[in-house]
Amino acid sequence: MENITSSNSFHFNSVRYSGIKSGLNLIVLGAVHGNEICGTQAIEKIIDELDTKKKVITSGSVTFVPITNPLAFSKKQRMGDRNLNRNLNPNLNPKYFEDYVANWLCPLLSEHNVLLDLHSFHSPGSPFALIGPANNSGPLEPFKFAKQEEELALKLGVKVFVDGWLDTYARGVEYRCANKNDYPQNSQLQNLDIHYGMGTTEFIRSKGGYGITLECGQHNDLSAPEVAYQAISNSLLHLGLVDGPLPMGISNYQCLRIIEVIDKLHEGDYFSQEWKSFDHVKAGQVIGTRHNGKKVFTNDDVKIMFPNTQALPGNEWFYLAELSNRF
Repeated sequence: MENITSSNSFHFNSVRYSGIKSGLNLIVLGAVHGNEICGTQAIEKIIDELDTKKKVITSGSVTFVPITNPLAFSKKQRMGDRNLNRNLNPNLNPKYFEDYVANWLCPLLSEHNVLLDLHSFHSPGSPFALIGPANNSGPLEPFKFAKQEEELALKLGVKVFVDGWLDTYARGVEYRCANKNDYPQNSQLQNLDIHYGMGTTEFIRSKGGYGITLECGQHNDLSAPEVAYQAISNSLLHLGLVDGPLPMGISNYQCLRIIEVIDKLHEGDYFSQEWKSFDHVKAGQVIGTRHNGKKVFTNDDVKIMFPNTQALPGNEWFYLAELSNRF
């Protein structure tokens, strides 16, 4: 249902700083999800440093969007009308507030070479970075800047790197389409198109750039804004937008690849314990139980990611990942 009142109640805001020399164009997003405010706090701190000349952009440009989704931010909720970080494309017939955001945000993203998108997550866990695919010319997510993306990721200050998002999402779509009868009729099963897996980083890659989603910690983790701030500062140095010593890269790190997404099918589905991202799950270990008593488990040793006790039926309940030798 169209939410015209919401769309007329907010405006969009970005702040851009440009250096006197040519260089890369970076964009930094906060509050793509309205209850993930660590990025907003970090961006505001960086803006203050730029305005008071504690930092100076000498080459290229940086654009900050402190609050990408103002409706969700005002509600202190993940989304306003829908998830902005899914099916992110311009919409000729906007129905939801996030469609209007996309119509403003997508052209802005297209003006930039590099994206740093700052998020946090629901369950306990350590910060990590989501990166894109290896270089490829395939039909799903062709890409040619894997090396540059990996080099930036290693400078952000986190020690865990995860890829495989869009491949796994596409397999999840295949499962949903083939098993619609497993889902209650009232479940919010909007995600039946692989394009629904496209978020900010996938969009900028489709326009010839590259980007990283940085998950800075749990929503209420007091250290998350500092993780976000350090990542912005390091990105400005690494990309040559400000002068100063180059940030040290991480040497003791771990790479993971997402391999499977498991949906919540019924509001009565529940976890076997309080999982947090990157908890080890042994082969055969029960992860959760369906409302009908069926046990959910894996046949291999894996790690769990994004376990969400508040997931709605028809949406992602948790992801599974395995170790990778990506870099």
